[in-house]
Amino acid sequence: MAKVLIVAEHLDGKLNSSTARCVTCANALGAEAIDVLVLAADPSAVAADAAKIDGVSKVLAVARAENAHALAAVLAPQVVAIAKDGYSHVLAPSTTFGKDLMPRIAALLGVAQVSDIMAVESAHTFKRPIYAGNAIITVEAPAGSVLVGTVRTASYAAAASGANAAPVEARTTDAAVPSHTRFVELAQGKSDRPDLQGASRVISGGRALASSDNFAIIYQLADKLGAAVGASRAAVDAGYVPSDLQVGQTGKIIAPELYFAIGISGAIQHLTGIKDAGTIVAINKDAEAPIFEIADFGLVGDLFKIVPELEQAL
Repeated sequence: MAKVLIVAEHLDGKLNSSTARCVTCANALGAEAIDVLVLAADPSAVAADAAKIDGVSKVLAVARAENAHALAAVLAPQVVAIAKDGYSHVLAPSTTFGKDLMPRIAALLGVAQVSDIMAVESAHTFKRPIYAGNAIITVEAPAGSVLVGTVRTASYAAAASGANAAPVEARTTDAAVPSHTRFVELAQGKSDRPDLQGASRVISGGRALASSDNFAIIYQLADKLGAAVGASRAAVDAGYVPSDLQVGQTGKIIAPELYFAIGISGAIQHLTGIKDAGTIVAINKDAEAPIFEIADFGLVGDLFKIVPELEQAL
């Protein structure tokens, strides 16, 4: 039976919902135990939230001053030290956090990493996307070694939270952490809108918006719907919006219940990022745009006319 260790993602004392999505993946493994590891300077608040996630057996809290910021070089040796305590699987979300941390863990354990797990076939056999999501491949990892993997969070719903009360165990590790990497600053956008990767509704704009000023109609519509704002790579490259709003293969992979693609043609790299969305609505003046091939609802016309009318109707 599998014994799974999930590395919790958190920021400013708040647990990211991606951790609960990893728990859903771990449940698909038929694990006998699912433990969540919280590494922080003060892990108490995050650990308490992790303990509430249904399916979690135990929360391991490691308090070290060096863990005040999520530096992969600092966290990896500690995760490896804990993982050697009988764990068969070590998982983390396939977010910026997981993509930065997990390759170091795999290297320290001397194993190959399984990336972007989107479906579990068995304890060591998984499905993952390749070729920008154009194909799905089945991969099998050696059963005799620890499996290190990142979970494609868009493929899993977050495990429910609130009914569980897993024990929180304070752990210590004497793992040596490097001093050549240090935290300087974290630059991130501040917004009252929902987080792009966890939002149930997302409104995205493309190059057809033509300027950063014109993106205001996307923000206004998003505010009407209580939605997060996204963008195509073309819009980001043109400087209309910051890069943290980019949706797609080289941006953020999302799975909202409702997705609006406004002025987005539908390049394969963008479609990869929204393939798991529930309902997709496309607005584009080009009736032959690829986005209409996957949209549930499509409006052909001038977005600068349609979007204000839609906002007024709402």
